[in-house]
Amino acid sequence: MKLKIKITKRNMIFSASAAVVSILAHFLCGISVFNTALFALLFFAVKNLEIEWNHKYNGIFTTVVIGASAVFTTLLVQYLLLVEDLRGRISNQMLFLNVCCSLVLYLMVQMIVNHLGAACIISHTLLVVFALANYFVYEFRGNELTFADLRTVSTGLSVASNYRFSLNAQAMNVILLSAVFVTGAVKLKMKTKKAWLMRLVCFSCCLLSVFYVAEKTKSRMTETWEQKGTYQNGYLLNFILSIRDSFVEKPKSYSKEMIAGLEQEYRKRNTSAAGEEPAIIVIMNESFADLRVLGDLETNQPVMPFIDSLEENTVRGYALASVYGAKTPNSEWEFLTGGSMAYLPEGSVVYQQYVEEENAYSIVDTLKDRDYTCVAMHPYYDTGWSRDVVYPKFGFDEMYFLESFDQSNLMRKYVSDAEMYQKIIQRYEAKEADEKLFVMGITMQNHGGYRDFYENFKTDVYGMNIRYPDVNQYLSLVHQSDLAMEEFIGYFSKVERPVLICFFGDHQPSLNTSFYRRINGKGLSGLTLSELEELYTVPFFIWTNYESESGNVERTSINFLSTLVLKQAGIPLDPYHRFLSDMMEVVPAMNARGYYSKNKNRYVHYGEGSIEDEMWVEKYQNLQYNGLFDQKERSKLFFGRHSEEKH
Repeated sequence: MKLKIKITKRNMIFSASAAVVSILAHFLCGISVFNTALFALLFFAVKNLEIEWNHKYNGIFTTVVIGASAVFTTLLVQYLLLVEDLRGRISNQMLFLNVCCSLVLYLMVQMIVNHLGAACIISHTLLVVFALANYFVYEFRGNELTFADLRTVSTGLSVASNYRFSLNAQAMNVILLSAVFVTGAVKLKMKTKKAWLMRLVCFSCCLLSVFYVAEKTKSRMTETWEQKGTYQNGYLLNFILSIRDSFVEKPKSYSKEMIAGLEQEYRKRNTSAAGEEPAIIVIMNESFADLRVLGDLETNQPVMPFIDSLEENTVRGYALASVYGAKTPNSEWEFLTGGSMAYLPEGSVVYQQYVEEENAYSIVDTLKDRDYTCVAMHPYYDTGWSRDVVYPKFGFDEMYFLESFDQSNLMRKYVSDAEMYQKIIQRYEAKEADEKLFVMGITMQNHGGYRDFYENFKTDVYGMNIRYPDVNQYLSLVHQSDLAMEEFIGYFSKVERPVLICFFGDHQPSLNTSFYRRINGKGLSGLTLSELEELYTVPFFIWTNYESESGNVERTSINFLSTLVLKQAGIPLDPYHRFLSDMMEVVPAMNARGYYSKNKNRYVHYGEGSIEDEMWVEKYQNLQYNGLFDQKERSKLFFGRHSEEKH
């Protein structure tokens, strides 16, 4: 191969134009002076470069160039989407898998066009444009573009005019380097004579790459919270995983006949209510858990004395969550919809992958049938987990996010439970006399992590027999939650109109791994199913300011809590919640790990219960699939209310 510089008048004009563009990029987008000069020099060198090679080695040269181009493109994508302190956090293995993803596209295009330069230009341009699309999506809404977003691209385009498109220095550097790359690729006018052999090799390598990526990512999860996917999985791989996780396999027993049979069984509906229907306030408390369920934990003072003391007009107990340490919206979705993460891919986030206008049935529908005003509150960013998109789909009438809360007196760096409760009280006091109110409040105070020191927060609860700084901070936060709830219930205990408050934790916190070994003797691995479920256990209670049934629920799960709320409120159950109520009699608790079998008196894995257990689990799975994924045959009886309002 021979390389030489051949300067022509035409090339000098192009080079001068590139230099002007580079200077404009410096002033308009803020690229450094060094990069301004570097781009101008690189473009000049590549534009005036001539390449001569021995065509006898076309195959080897093509292989090297495609491989190197795939690496270059992948690195450029990562550079575009990550700030400097995050770029080094992706592991070498994940980076290699991203290169494999990029390589698949290069090989496919090369197989089709049999032209090295064209293959490089097309593949690189497609991937960089794709990455730029994600760059703008993140700028607009604060989280990544996933495969599920492509199904709502028309909605995104309809609001695109409301946003200001701008490029930062990183994005402009990527565009300029891509221009250099394309300029060089134009010179690679190389075709392989034995096209059939080249296509066979490309096809084989493409299949090999696909199978390799599939094998290495069997247990890898799509990351969907803001930019985590970009630095944990790498963006290209994360998008591929989002494609995989967007398709949920139809249950083997699924049929229109089964759904029709369930409709026939639950068609009769009771529309009468017993007495005045209460205001319903649901608090899903971030990371709120009772660590005593894990083992013997002694503390210097009671952690949650008020919540422990609730008995009168209170139904209480422990519920199974499907998530541990993270992925709050999955617990939120389970409560609102009565659905279960047991039937969805591990690691998926329903809000960002499966909730569409037409399938967004929830307890909001049930309550709007009873003329409730439905309000959602979350004292954090509206874009977190795409709540700003999902809540309107569920039909919430009002939404309050971080900007609606007083942030002058934060606890650590989050709005406190007490502050959010004051906002709920304000909304309650502002309601009209005959207005029936439903509030779904998601707190932020106890969000992890728990290892940093904060001048505005004092650790005043600590373990006596087990001491870890993060555990102590967490226990102190839970204690503050207990104090805030005492004031909250104290207020509503004096209200004359009926009020129901449901409180539950979304998941247990992720703490020092040594803590778990100390408290349960095993840690986080080697656990039996029953021991594992302890890590997914959170407390709950349903309290009313009027006389109501009291007692302890031996076991339940978050997907059944909304049914318990409706029953405690005296609101007639719709067909869907009547099905859940009946199922609870046989399978009282379930999550993504397994379920409790009354017949066997223990936790079992799916497929290992009694015949009756598995019959109910199968019906539930089919009903959930119908509601979430079967658009053509979706049951109007179970999931058809308020469809007009939502559209």
